[in-house]
Amino acid sequence: MSSFLYRLGHAVARHRGLVVVAWLLILLACGGASAALNKGTDDTFTVPGSESQDAMDHLDHVFPQVSGTSAQLVLLVPEGQQVDTGPIHGAVSDAVDRIGDVPQVERASDPFDPDVNDAVSSDGRAANIGVQLTVDSTQVQDSTLTDLSGIADDLAAAVGDGARVYTGGDAFANRIPGLSATEMIGLVIALVVLLLMFRSLVAAVMPLFTAVLGVGVSVALVYLGTLFVPVSSTAPMLAVMIGLAVGIDYALFLLSRHRDQLAEGLPVAESIARATATAGSAVLFAGLTVLIALLGLAVARIPFLTTMGVSAALGVGIAVCVAVTLVPALLAFAGNRMVPRSVRKPHKRRKERRLHTPRVARPWVRFVTRRPLITIAVVVLGLGALAVPATNLRLALPDNGSQPAGTDVRETYDVVADHFGVGYNGPLLVTADVIQSTDPSGLVDDLADEIRDIPGVAAVPLATPNEKGDTGIIQVVPTTAPDDARTDALVERVRAQEPHWLDTYDTQTAVTGLTAVGIDVSARLGAALLPFGILVAGLSLVLLAMVFRSVWVPIKATVGYLLSIGAAFGLTSLVFQEGHGAALLDVAHVGSVVSFLPIILMGVLFGLAMDYEVFLVSRIREHYAHHGGAHEAIEEGFVSASRVVVAAALIMFGVFAAFVPDGSSTIKPIAFALAVGVFIDAFIVRMTFVPAVLALLGDRAWGLPPALDRRLPVFDAEGDALLHELRLSDWPAPGGDEAISAHALSLDDDRGRPVYRDVELHVPRGEVLVLHGSGAVGKSALLLSIAGRVTRHRGDLKVLGQVLPQHVHALRPRVAVVSGRDDRDPAGRVTEALTRDIDLILVDDADLVLRSEARARLRDQIGFRVTAGGVPATFVLTCQDPGRVADLLPPTATQLHAMTRRPAEVL
Repeated sequence: MSSFLYRLGHAVARHRGLVVVAWLLILLACGGASAALNKGTDDTFTVPGSESQDAMDHLDHVFPQVSGTSAQLVLLVPEGQQVDTGPIHGAVSDAVDRIGDVPQVERASDPFDPDVNDAVSSDGRAANIGVQLTVDSTQVQDSTLTDLSGIADDLAAAVGDGARVYTGGDAFANRIPGLSATEMIGLVIALVVLLLMFRSLVAAVMPLFTAVLGVGVSVALVYLGTLFVPVSSTAPMLAVMIGLAVGIDYALFLLSRHRDQLAEGLPVAESIARATATAGSAVLFAGLTVLIALLGLAVARIPFLTTMGVSAALGVGIAVCVAVTLVPALLAFAGNRMVPRSVRKPHKRRKERRLHTPRVARPWVRFVTRRPLITIAVVVLGLGALAVPATNLRLALPDNGSQPAGTDVRETYDVVADHFGVGYNGPLLVTADVIQSTDPSGLVDDLADEIRDIPGVAAVPLATPNEKGDTGIIQVVPTTAPDDARTDALVERVRAQEPHWLDTYDTQTAVTGLTAVGIDVSARLGAALLPFGILVAGLSLVLLAMVFRSVWVPIKATVGYLLSIGAAFGLTSLVFQEGHGAALLDVAHVGSVVSFLPIILMGVLFGLAMDYEVFLVSRIREHYAHHGGAHEAIEEGFVSASRVVVAAALIMFGVFAAFVPDGSSTIKPIAFALAVGVFIDAFIVRMTFVPAVLALLGDRAWGLPPALDRRLPVFDAEGDALLHELRLSDWPAPGGDEAISAHALSLDDDRGRPVYRDVELHVPRGEVLVLHGSGAVGKSALLLSIAGRVTRHRGDLKVLGQVLPQHVHALRPRVAVVSGRDDRDPAGRVTEALTRDIDLILVDDADLVLRSEARARLRDQIGFRVTAGGVPATFVLTCQDPGRVADLLPPTATQLHAMTRRPAEVL
């Protein structure tokens, strides 16, 4: 992948104008199509397969009169007055008649009608006009709401004497989150951080521009998705929030690497290509982990959550594409203006060095690694304590009680709760199949009487069959609020009666309604947390093991991720459920958090945590691999990476935190959880816990069991392989044409014992190399390494111009391996290879080719050494003693390489 990104970086730098224009056209095309074609968002939360959803879908067909959304007009008279008076009866009756004529209204209930129960408050001050609409909340027209509000105003005027009429209910709820000026504070924070880091306005603005463009494209695509599937209003906001954060950070990684390379003297185009290949590989890895985690939200099997995950994943995917295409193009336009000032202006170099010298990083990493056990204990105990409130985390879908204070729907919600009871804001519906009954009305009344006796039921204001007499509905008002755990318990108690009612009345019942649907959504999401957590933790272990070739590094990273998640959950519960500090954050409603917060937080924070882990630990591993010394590697790697990690984390924190003050009831807790999660993971886990654990482990932190090392794929997340390839591009000499070049080439067996050590080879094309040695000296293993069949070697190896092991797949079609021990006709195999224009032929155990005819043919082939296409062929032979193959070798162009005895040989 890094090689592809390297070529992509060069191509983008050459065609930078075309790339920038292409992205601008994509933005305009997607934005225009979205504005013209989108169908709007849909905040209908459904749980296919649940009892409540199945019953709701059934009501759509058999009882359409109650399947639409509803509104409330609540008349409230001042204290000391009563609503149950003759003049008020008349005013209310006239208002009900007018409401019935409003488009999209199915019916309105007169609270003073003898057939309507519990519509007048117990204190006599409030009357509730229930309005049933024919459409769901997403299809309610503005004109309908305007008409209802006008009737409410007229009713208040008709009653007079300080009376007020509150309009609310789901029809009036506006849960669609929108952007405000406050969210832009995140961009300001990002700009300040980037200015302090780069001290260049051009460098600071570039990541912001690319991130905003990427967000524009992704949000437009999300809205275009409404043509095909329902998309909740939260989905585009998630795409904005996450897309901005990762878009800025991904551009930051490339820009930082590019400027460092320019400071080292690399030409602009080459630096862009290398930054795209190295930092771009890390961006690709980070983006891939976030994508997998967000798409993994589908494990909950809830359509609206899957749509949210796909929307957020789309934002991340666009951010990755922008980072590896548009950012390099803009860097090419910037040219030498990206060179740090310390390089461009030598007289300022000393000052710049002082400004960029890490004043905190080195003392901090020394402090946390001086007593690693103490550091680990403090972090684990501290984050564990923060996670304690998460044990009582209460999940619920947002309702009108979570709307901002002062809005009409919130005021109506509060008036209903104060004068009727909190349960009236979230009634349940019990459906009954009464088609077999000869007295549907009597059967529904009997069920209603039994329901009234269930603990937790405040009232049963409605119990009626439909016009066909096949389905009955019973409205049940709980004594507790919709998001109260006791309401969940009531739903379970009612459902527990279903077998009894089936036996007694021969009727099938179900509990539904918006409150029951919300409870089922929360239950499904809660049940999905464990399998999703296992998926994310397992993915973390596998991916990091692939990147770092270590057992302890992935375990440590996963433990740190779990600590971050627990602490973020705990702090979110502390604020949004228990109410500590809620006033400071302008939290409109406490007691529960939005039910899809935990699973979204787990997915997003997983990707961000792996991003910081890779960037920090890869620097530590790089220093350890080149210089050894575990503690020195921790310190130097930490100092090298800390500046970028701190900047990235501060930008992430700022972007997420900016959505908290004015965020909607859905976005606010998600933004808060992401902000504190990023802060804890970056500064407490990655920059405190991680160095301490690595210091405690020392050299044991690095290395995989050989069997696992062989089976686990390699993921080069930092482009190390490309850097190795670039370093060898002109090796052993510019324009050289050696068939085989090796320097300090070594290989160990599965037990870590040496097979061969420090091999030096330089074999021109068309010559013959003989690897010889008696016994288990590693000659066959070296031959297979040259052939690209053994790839776990260390050192430098270049065969037919291909750097190994990076390009073994390109090499293998040009190489033939022949066994003098096992092949029946070795000379025939060599003839076949030469016919196919294979220009590197390796004959293992050549001294075991004993038949005179085969030996003579092999001698002629080695002597001629030209393929059917006229290309010079290079031969490599292995044998016990070169004297045994002397008759096969040409008098010139032959090299002998003696292999010394080693404890083991890999064949």
